Amino acid sequence: MEEVAVIADFKGRGFGFAREIYEYLKAKKDIDVALIDVEKSMFKDGEFKVRISENIRRKKCFLIHDSNKEPCEWLTELIFVLEALNFSSPEEVNVVLPYTRFARQERKESSRVSVNAKALADIISMYATRGMTVDLHAGQMQEFFSIPFDNLYPFPSLIEFLKEKHAEILDNLVLVSSDLGGGKRIESLAKRLNAGGTKTEIAFGYKTREKDNEVAKTMIIGDVAGKNCLVVDDIIDTGNTLVKTLGALKEKRAGKIYAYATHGLFTEGVEKFAGFDRVFISDTLCCEKFSNMEIVSLASLFGEAIYRTVVGTSLSDLFNEIKKEQENLF
Repeated sequence: MEEVAVIADFKGRGFGFAREIYEYLKAKKDIDVALIDVEKSMFKDGEFKVRISENIRRKKCFLIHDSNKEPCEWLTELIFVLEALNFSSPEEVNVVLPYTRFARQERKESSRVSVNAKALADIISMYATRGMTVDLHAGQMQEFFSIPFDNLYPFPSLIEFLKEKHAEILDNLVLVSSDLGGGKRIESLAKRLNAGGTKTEIAFGYKTREKDNEVAKTMIIGDVAGKNCLVVDDIIDTGNTLVKTLGALKEKRAGKIYAYATHGLFTEGVEKFAGFDRVFISDTLCCEKFSNMEIVSLASLFGEAIYRTVVGTSLSDLFNEIKKEQENLF
């Protein structure tokens, strides 16, 4: 049997997500899985060191790095844990990032600016055998890594969730991107829905910005009048873009308006999202709950991706198989 170690911070806010992945893997009969803590010792001046709590020699290690830590702590701890793993003689070091911080700084938009996503990829590539995440803000960031790095798709889990719990949303549905840059994201989801027999249209928000995190105006391109609208994005940060898209959809006389985002930062709270009929968010990050929010779990998606990495089967086939299963549901 393959010996696998799931490494996680037992005291971190994201430990519940890591434990769900572990439980998924534990149910598999052809691998032997251990859940191992990352111990953290603090010094009085604020420095810290980490230690892998158990023997991982010759094991295939999967570090489920807690995405809920503040960005600088997240990066520093990631480096130190990778260092500790490498000195512990594992067979492999796999980095699993439920949410990849610094991924929005993936290009040089002005002179003398840091490309943080490239620096992050370089660091991970120094230590890890391979890595995976879900719904990168910019998919081209995969090219920054010199190791295999998989960007998983959240849509199979979202479609399954909607089919089982909110089938009414799939009737007369328009998928909406808050901006033109998210076009490929909603096109991918639309193709999966259409393949399963759900006729889906798409629309776009066109936005202008005066400064970072502040949208001046949003206009909707597409027919949304009287239709169910699902606004799809990878991240909810302040949520200002999403709320302006909501307002623009109402001006275009849309029917019920929903939102889905894979990663919920909610840096300005959740009160502003009360105008949506429902907000769906994944569990890659812990966030404040509110009355019209529902969680779409991606733990099984990560668990199956890790299992396939261990036994050497295709990840792309994973999504094709899920797609076929969904087609049979319609």
